Amino acid sequence: MRALTLTTTACLAIGQAALAHHSDAGIDMESTVTLDGTITEFHWRNPHVYFMVEAPNEDGELVEWSIQLGSTITTGRLGWDRDYLHPGDHVVANAHPSVTGQPYGILESLRRDTDAASASETTTTPGSSETIVPLPDGTAQAVSLEGVWLADRSKIRQYVGGFDGYFTAELQLTPAGAAAMAAYDPLSPENPESQCIGRPTPAMIVSSQLYPIRIEFNDDETVTIQSEFWDEVRTVYMDGRQHSDASQRTLSGHSIGRWEGDVLVVDTRNFADHRSPYQIGVPSGAQKHVVERYRLIDDGRRVEVEFVLEDPEFIAQSLVHRRELLYAPNMTIQPFDCDPEATRRFLDTTSAQ
Repeated sequence: MRALTLTTTACLAIGQAALAHHSDAGIDMESTVTLDGTITEFHWRNPHVYFMVEAPNEDGELVEWSIQLGSTITTGRLGWDRDYLHPGDHVVANAHPSVTGQPYGILESLRRDTDAASASETTTTPGSSETIVPLPDGTAQAVSLEGVWLADRSKIRQYVGGFDGYFTAELQLTPAGAAAMAAYDPLSPENPESQCIGRPTPAMIVSSQLYPIRIEFNDDETVTIQSEFWDEVRTVYMDGRQHSDASQRTLSGHSIGRWEGDVLVVDTRNFADHRSPYQIGVPSGAQKHVVERYRLIDDGRRVEVEFVLEDPEFIAQSLVHRRELLYAPNMTIQPFDCDPEATRRFLDTTSAQ
């Protein structure tokens, strides 16, 4: 086995950071380590698939590394499954390492020996969102907003850092928001996702290039909006009621809806406090308010969606975002099923000694 090497590479524009539940903070995304070694463990769980690989360091001593991938959903769409790796398999993995010096990283690519006799190899790059979720061909037509929808990535501006990079670039913060962001440690228990606490809307829209959204009309009184991302399911009340009392706050908030012509308007308030709903350490509080607008366009092939995000305690200026979603009737919403043990794994492997 060869010793690990350190090489400099370009940052991924969207894919890998978009898959990282505790973001790429604490990870050196501008360099990679090459690990030529043996698989010791493989864990097929959400929010992240992990494998452990034992490889020699520069002194020839064997070191066990913990390597993080995306969710079982996105990794599965690459062709992986729970039997893709086994203890004893020989692999060559390229990973972005932790800045703490701990043997922990985010996978960039993997080469494995699939047949010991022929030494044939496969190469997989989980950082490619185009590979993970192929776009619909754009020919299927819906008769209403009801159905499964996936963002058209060809029309979305790409941000270095993906989900993180978008909010870092676009959020205008108050002094309280900036201070909270500066104080945030994503590699600590204050990260909500270490407790399987996901990110409420508008995260489902921002992540829709990887995780589809399903809209269902249950009756004239409710609409259900569901995201594969962290299993978020919201009931939108269409019966003319007002928001519930402000003291009744939940993770996903309280959503009421109305029609403005052919536009479905969803108004959500009463969000519970969240330490990092945008994955960059900017909190949200009782004043958070999100308005979404959904409109069928292109003869039912697409939905135009817009959100306006406000939270004057932490965000100095409203954030407005628009994108188009493609009709994807052949896609199914898969359960995310966050595993508490898996989501806490980075706390143990990235802490400084």
